[in-house]
Amino acid sequence: MAIRSAFILGLFAAGVFAGTAGAEVPAEVAARLGKDLTPLGSQKSGNKDGTIPEWTGGLSEIPAGVTYKAGDRYPDPYAADKPLYTITSANMAQYADKLTEVSTALLTTYPDAYKMNVYPTRRSCANPPSIYESNKKNAVSGVISASGDGFTGSINGMPFPIPGNANEMMFNQRLQYRGYKITRQYVSIAPTRGGEYSAYTVQDEVIFPWNDPSKTTTESLDNVWAYYINNTIAPARAAGNVVLIHDTIDAVQGSRKAWVYSPGTRRVRRAPNIAYDNPSFNDDGLSTIDAFNMFNGALDRYDWTYNGRTETITSHNNYRMANADVKYSDLFKPMVINQDYPRYELRRNNVITARVRPDTRHIYTKRVFWHDEDTAQTVATSSYDARGKIWRAQEQFSYVHYGVPACNTAGFVSYDLNAGRYTAQEFFNEEPSLNHFADELTMDRYTPDYIRRVGVR
Repeated sequence: MAIRSAFILGLFAAGVFAGTAGAEVPAEVAARLGKDLTPLGSQKSGNKDGTIPEWTGGLSEIPAGVTYKAGDRYPDPYAADKPLYTITSANMAQYADKLTEVSTALLTTYPDAYKMNVYPTRRSCANPPSIYESNKKNAVSGVISASGDGFTGSINGMPFPIPGNANEMMFNQRLQYRGYKITRQYVSIAPTRGGEYSAYTVQDEVIFPWNDPSKTTTESLDNVWAYYINNTIAPARAAGNVVLIHDTIDAVQGSRKAWVYSPGTRRVRRAPNIAYDNPSFNDDGLSTIDAFNMFNGALDRYDWTYNGRTETITSHNNYRMANADVKYSDLFKPMVINQDYPRYELRRNNVITARVRPDTRHIYTKRVFWHDEDTAQTVATSSYDARGKIWRAQEQFSYVHYGVPACNTAGFVSYDLNAGRYTAQEFFNEEPSLNHFADELTMDRYTPDYIRRVGVR
């Protein structure tokens, strides 16, 4: 307990990691949530020179001057902001101490196409009051397992709002609040080096029992935190392929369960390969299953280390990028996406390194993650090959759905630096609006028989 307390008290003052422990947070430390710490556990104050401002509540409701109703796209509350500066390959050395190795690699690999328009920092992340209340309880009751692959004592909200080690931070990333029942439609695109692409259109839906307000303990979830269906509806050659996932919290207690329906065979089969470094869906082999949403699934193939907190430039408040007026043909260009659209800000990020364990394997021998302090989202990731070189680099483009409120994403991009190509996932500019309140979803949908019926084309 003393080690963990020292870490917690020092982390936000100096960004220094003091060790790991499996005990819950002392009550006097948890009481800092909503005081000098935000209700999501980040440092409330800004930095010394004011380039990172104080958190004052975020976008917890529809902002003044914005006209929004449920089902609309979210108007940009920061539309009047202008870039403070633009980072290019020509001036990147001037900002070297503020760049992630992801940004450095992309600026170096694509000197004529990749740039970063940097805007004033807006600390906009907010969640509902009920999540803040859950966070207070979780802080004093959440306990990581001895293996580091699971936990007990938390429910709803953030499992470790005041984390004590890298594994707890990764669970925060996985279980960040998005809502309870959600439906959406998005595209998956993997342009050739010349810029040609076919858009795979996916309808997906999820129930997060983790956020079920009737659940009161981790144990009540029976180790399943999410029930997910991924249904490809276009192009015609891929339509009808459906994936069902029951995603588990603790890989030691039980691994992810997955099924696939193929319209070619008209059969549902178990799919244990929907995990780890197997190729992801609809991305031309440019990414892995566990890189979807930056990272997902079990932690058990890596040793996880917290490397401290840094002030780095990453992408946030991407309302313009998510706008329905931005067409896919405008956004997806050869080699890199159109960098006129992403918004970058100076943020505080917690940095985590994962190194593959000696007794297992993965195509990525090392991965580095930048977690935004306010949101717990992974906003940048570098993945290394067996030679110790960065092979793939990912960026996630976050923004706040203030009608919920939830800190969500406009999509993410995975760049394969060796192939000179990228895959863009979860973009929905030309699709129907995401529904955070899909009360029509029921548990009887998340069965192999159900995906057999919906997969018929």
